[in-house]
Amino acid sequence: MNAAFASLSLAHLRTLECLLQLKNLSHAAQHLGCSQSALSRQLVHLRQAFDDPLLVRQGRGYVLSEQAEQLRAPLQAVLQSLSALPQPAAFDPARCTRRFCLAASDYVAEHMLPALVAALEREAPGVSLSFRTWQAGRYDLLATGEIDLATTLFDDSPANLHGRVLGEDGAVCLMHREHPLAVSTAVSQADYLAYRHVRICAGGDKDSFIDRHLRDQGLQRHIALDVPFFTATVQVLSRTRYLATLPEHIARQLCQRHPLTWRRLDFVEHSQRYWVVWHQRWHGSPEHRWLRERVFALWRESQFSVQGCPAPRA
Repeated sequence: MNAAFASLSLAHLRTLECLLQLKNLSHAAQHLGCSQSALSRQLVHLRQAFDDPLLVRQGRGYVLSEQAEQLRAPLQAVLQSLSALPQPAAFDPARCTRRFCLAASDYVAEHMLPALVAALEREAPGVSLSFRTWQAGRYDLLATGEIDLATTLFDDSPANLHGRVLGEDGAVCLMHREHPLAVSTAVSQADYLAYRHVRICAGGDKDSFIDRHLRDQGLQRHIALDVPFFTATVQVLSRTRYLATLPEHIARQLCQRHPLTWRRLDFVEHSQRYWVVWHQRWHGSPEHRWLRERVFALWRESQFSVQGCPAPRA
């Protein structure tokens, strides 16, 4: 098999079928909606692929070569077989009955999931959802199909995953509004290490950059509580002098509804990217694509997202 034959596409075969039927370059070009010069270049490629002139000039027209005559019947059979392949139907969300599994933090579940469910009730009442708390690094659950879509934090999308950046944010230190550190404009490393910490262990990777920074200096913070929920973290901070490190836009939202405040970290800089990620096996699925677009749209509109959070205080 020569290289030209191996590179033949469906478009090449349709061009060849038209040429063999009409035996006229100008008529074939008109039928195919291309220029005669472009068709002539395709004919050169086809002649190389089959190692045969295919169309032989005779007088003012063309006749088919012996091999071209032999190609007509099998070529038509191939094209007819291809035309019989089922075509993807236009996706109608109102007729979709698929069950999707989403994974994110309890913050997303509390503030963004209700809007998504309401949108599905209006647009795709046959769709159902299950929600799981996302565990950082569990990309294998996307590969197996146990989870369809996840929102998380990382710098770059891992291999075999598709992703879309939803926004970017920095990390801050959250505390009770009467915490001793609340009198400062920022939290120093010494002050940060002087208090106990709550670590939110579910959802995206929010604070391991802090531990890496400290470990490089032979230091570590005192993590007194590992908990997977923002809601529990808020209650603990409201009753103790514990600290929590989390994204700034979430800290701002929590401070509006709870007796909390936040301060920037003056000893380390870190920017976090928010992603929606899915496995490549679902990338071409019309149903999955539709769900992703709804999630993207709702995220952009939500006051609780990184785009929708209130401006920082002066």
